Amino acid sequence: MLIATPTDISTLVISAPAELTEINAGAFKQHLQSALTKEHRQVELHMRKTRYIDSSGLGALIFLHRLMDSRAGSVRLLHPSREVQQILQLTRIAELFEIHL
Repeated sequence: MLIATPTDISTLVISAPAELTEINAGAFKQHLQSALTKEHRQVELHMRKTRYIDSSGLGALIFLHRLMDSRAGSVRLLHPSREVQQILQLTRIAELFEIHL
């Protein structure tokens, strides 16, 4: 997972792994929590390289949504692959996020 520092300190920019699954969802959540600062009000999650997400990965996204919601913040999912888009739509989790294709 790669974290970029934008010029806007209120936004955390992070790249999701190629697969977000039971194997790495816990580490992904911990990584997010450690990268977030009190100034962050928005997370931009780049998902272009993410080809597969399972229920644990979806749980990590919901965790991120709830975490940012508790801070009066938001999450943008950027460029999710077609496969990930389908999973987000089928599970209705897409309704929780601002998605930029």
